[in-house]
Amino acid sequence: MEPAIPSPADLPSFGGSIPGTAGDPAFVVHTSGASPIPVLIAVPHAGRSYPATLSATLRDPQKTALRLEDRLVDRLGEAVAVATGAALIVAHAPRAMLDLNRGPDDVDWEMIAGRPVVTNAQRVAPGRRARSGLGLIPRRVAGLGELWRGQVHFSDLEARIAGIHVPYHARVAAELAKLRSRWGAALLLDLHSMPSLGDRSGANAAAEYVLGDRFGASSDGGLVATAFACLAQAGARAAHNRPYAGGYALERHAAPRRAIHALQLEVDRRSYLDLELREPGPGFAATAELLATLVRRLAAEVALLGIGVRAWPVAAE
Repeated sequence: MEPAIPSPADLPSFGGSIPGTAGDPAFVVHTSGASPIPVLIAVPHAGRSYPATLSATLRDPQKTALRLEDRLVDRLGEAVAVATGAALIVAHAPRAMLDLNRGPDDVDWEMIAGRPVVTNAQRVAPGRRARSGLGLIPRRVAGLGELWRGQVHFSDLEARIAGIHVPYHARVAAELAKLRSRWGAALLLDLHSMPSLGDRSGANAAAEYVLGDRFGASSDGGLVATAFACLAQAGARAAHNRPYAGGYALERHAAPRRAIHALQLEVDRRSYLDLELREPGPGFAATAELLATLVRRLAAEVALLGIGVRAWPVAAE
């Protein structure tokens, strides 16, 4: 039998551009023309396309990459999208260059050179995340200290925002609008990975997953309940909003009153990577299968919300 020829709607599309490269795309989008489920999976922190000019300005490029990246969580996203039919957007631009889960004004201006003179009325204080060292352009990481050899020029900051941040979030918004138009409701699942929160055994075991909904602001409560029921039925320990409640992606795109819901999901890297946390490990397939089950359950709930029906999740057994 001849292999099926994908339709243009099934082919990946690319958007944005990474400054310092020969037009390398900032992100890739995988969608199906049929939109079989009302879910968009977004992976903003797994980009690995490092321009040589960027690496040259980092104090320790390899260690910085491993600390900042949500290492290979894009492969989990790809596996789940294939299994469920969910739309998928994956950043290729690295987080070290620009953090897509931060607002474009969440900048530590002390690390920016050549900024135009601004008046006191125009001056914007850096946000909480920038003050912690993890703003739009990450400045420092615990255990590594300062990441850069020098300042980033204002023109480079502008190029990164225009080439990466603006088109990425415009595409996320467009894909969610398409899903809502087809289904009556849509869900953004912002997929991340996290360092281990502690020992996962015993009565006080640390969570393997953290589900963030900005303390109820970004999603219908029934979706959150469905997610926790699904994870509990699989024997997975999960936490709610702590220590990750969701960032800029949820702030910008979630609009539950307009039937656009958003959740941030953090996955312990030990669940799917090897012992060195560099390559897929023995738990990768099981983690991908659980996430696919979770996405299917959430998709069914979102579809019901889209037609004005609430389906309460079945309690975990």
